[in-house]
Amino acid sequence: MTTPVSVVRLPRGPEPNSRGFDPKSPRFIALCRTSISTSQADAEQSEEEQRARSELRETFLRCLLSMSNKKVQFHLYEKVKMEATFGASDIDVLNFQVSNLHTPIGVQKEAMIRCQDIISFAFDV
Repeated sequence: MTTPVSVVRLPRGPEPNSRGFDPKSPRFIALCRTSISTSQADAEQSEEEQRARSELRETFLRCLLSMSNKKVQFHLYEKVKMEATFGASDIDVLNFQVSNLHTPIGVQKEAMIRCQDIISFAFDV
């Protein structure tokens, strides 16, 4: 008698003209749910939520701008703390470029830090 084996099927990969997975795939729907409704009944709530998101984006971008050429302390996973001079961020805010990165194992003159590795960051205004 044969034993059935489950097969893991991944969603379709990124489309050639976009940067994400198929928005109709079960994985995309499960992981990237939006709370913004498209029905007319929720239009007012939708506008309020969009306004709040817009303000948060603007605040975050102003924070990045004010961090330029300042000492920044990064708190990473496994209780790792690093200090560096902030340089810039890429357009998607996926990576930070820093100078004089002080790590537990030494100093790097120039480095890129992935944003998904960062829990929080702090700097003096």
